[in-house]
Amino acid sequence: MLSGTSYDAVDAAVAELAFEGTDLRLRPLGLHTEPYPAALRGELAGCLPPAATTLERVCRLDTGLGQFFGEVAARADAALAGGRADLVVSHGQTVYHWVAGTRARGTLQLGAAAWIAEATGLPVVSDLRTRDIARGGQGAPLAALLDALLILDEEPGAPARGALNLGGIANITVRGADGGVLAYDLGPANALIDAAVTEASGGAERMDTGGARAARGTVDTALLDALLDEPYYRLPPPKSTGKELFHADYLRTRLRAVGRHPAADDLVATLTELTARLVAAACREHALTELVVSGGGVRNPVLMDRLRALAAPAALVPPERFGLPAQAKEAYLFALLGFLTVHGLAGSVPSATGAGGPAVLGSLTPGAAPLRLPAPRTAPPRRLRIVT
Repeated sequence: MLSGTSYDAVDAAVAELAFEGTDLRLRPLGLHTEPYPAALRGELAGCLPPAATTLERVCRLDTGLGQFFGEVAARADAALAGGRADLVVSHGQTVYHWVAGTRARGTLQLGAAAWIAEATGLPVVSDLRTRDIARGGQGAPLAALLDALLILDEEPGAPARGALNLGGIANITVRGADGGVLAYDLGPANALIDAAVTEASGGAERMDTGGARAARGTVDTALLDALLDEPYYRLPPPKSTGKELFHADYLRTRLRAVGRHPAADDLVATLTELTARLVAAACREHALTELVVSGGGVRNPVLMDRLRALAAPAALVPPERFGLPAQAKEAYLFALLGFLTVHGLAGSVPSATGAGGPAVLGSLTPGAAPLRLPAPRTAPPRRLRIVT
């Protein structure tokens, strides 16, 4: 389960996982999504950067998120697993990702796991990013492992393929020149678009639904050039970012600095073009011929059309070709990571996050029954197979 940087809903993907020799088999059973209640989303928005908050509000939010995640988990188990689930894996809701220069120093995901365990009676794996940071990594993107096992082909003559997730932040996974896995946050995908739409509509709209505003608008090339001059984009990977940097105040500051005040739809069109340019630059840098695209951004036809045009000759490929729905891929990622955790296997990829070594991720909260873990595995899987 997770709620991403757009913090609009909780996604719960249900899967059956099992080892088959050196492979890991995943059978998707479906995705259950529930939007945040308006009051809870409002509390969350009031705690996120650049807003100031208090420990009291953080405590209340941690409880409220944990209770809602627990309710969603219980309903997903009943609807998609027939009440037979063995384990819940909760990424929770990121409220702060602490990056100083090129180092990640800490990360905070709320949604107390004890409430999930109480609601479901199941053990819960949570806090999946901190261990990688403790080993010197960025704690992100964690998608590198799933992408490496499922999407990035090592066979001679295979396409130069990358995997892209378009959430609030855009992140990419590729193979580096040495064949190792490289993954990093490119910059904003929906984060700044959502901020612009929310402000323009007075909060009545939270996203550019169907890319309607971008389609009506015209790209402000002078503003686009100024936005592309963000120092983060020039940092070498591994690197990670979030709404600690790319938020509404960041956008207002940039607009004031360049003296540009475009109409709302023109601003959204410019921010959409910004994301497409960042992705296209990465495709050129890594000489990609295929890009597997997932996340909420795939529902924006204007963004996808610009990606097709600018990323060429790299072809955009849906993750459904590999057996996972575009909207559910990240939720299945966390199911995979939690499954590895309870088997004593690392879920991080040091070449992607910059950590000093691989780490078994997360903390484990027992459920209603005595905690019984499976026998530890001695070797990580070499491939992920999706069985439908």
